[in-house]
Amino acid sequence: MQRFHVGPRLSESAIFNKTVYLAGQVPEDTTQDIIRQTQSVLAQIDRLLEEAGSDKTRILMCQIFVVDIAYMPGLNQVWDAWVVPGNTPPRATVQAPLANPLWLVEMVVTAAQK
Repeated sequence: MQRFHVGPRLSESAIFNKTVYLAGQVPEDTTQDIIRQTQSVLAQIDRLLEEAGSDKTRILMCQIFVVDIAYMPGLNQVWDAWVVPGNTPPRATVQAPLANPLWLVEMVVTAAQK
């Protein structure tokens, strides 16, 4: 097993048996709207997957937490532009309060290595 970006509370990612597990990814700039926050989260996912020897075409599952279901059109607009046609992963999206009230979205990804 390998862990990456290990902190006192969590690691940003881990690899076990060629499966990549990402911690919940949240936006870096909380002053942005749902579109910019979603773009930020997806960019972090891209970076972490690349570091782990994977990419968005190898996502096995994505769990999305959004603070208000009314944000779904903006979130889906960014998501639809980001995913690769023919490689859209299984996904679940739920409305939930997040640990930081300024975060509008958080995503948890599991992917296979190349």
